[in-house]
Amino acid sequence: MRAPGFVLGYHGCDREIGEEVLGGQTHLRASRNDYDWLGTGIYFWENSPARALAWAKAVRKDSRLSASRITRPFVIGAIIDLGNCLDLLEAESIRIVEHAHQRLREAYTEAGVPLPRNRGTAGQIGLRSLDCAVINFVHSLRKEAGRAPLDSVRAAFFEGESLYPDAGFQKQTHIQICVRRPESIVGYFRPLDQS
Repeated sequence: MRAPGFVLGYHGCDREIGEEVLGGQTHLRASRNDYDWLGTGIYFWENSPARALAWAKAVRKDSRLSASRITRPFVIGAIIDLGNCLDLLEAESIRIVEHAHQRLREAYTEAGVPLPRNRGTAGQIGLRSLDCAVINFVHSLRKEAGRAPLDSVRAAFFEGESLYPDAGFQKQTHIQICVRRPESIVGYFRPLDQS
């Protein structure tokens, strides 16, 4: 689960917040929505400033997409040390999440409460309440077992329309990083292209 080296992440936000972060006046805040794909944390698009900017522009048009208001779309870059990473691009992490889902399902069944559900349409991310609950439960299980906390969570998301008929590729596929521990962000930078 130890992720090698550093990655570049890009965060879409309002220009005012971005400038404050770049100026050292504040830090990005963790998102704590019950539908966040990778649980609680600070979200980044891996290696894709264009996707981060597109997200910020989408939020400006439709404020329901985020709890944060965006009037002037902006992107800040971050150098991230993934550290102890729940990386859903590798087998051990996938097994951990599968196990957490089983345990969470058992706990909800025992309590007589229905599991949260993911909502959305095929090819779209939608609201990922179940995924959020499972990932957050992974963190709870680690804490309960006295294991080291996870620094980050990383996963690929297959999103959007097919690139062409019968394609196995989708137009908005991306890798998302959720930073759990802000100390994993080594530094911020201003990407050159903000258009």
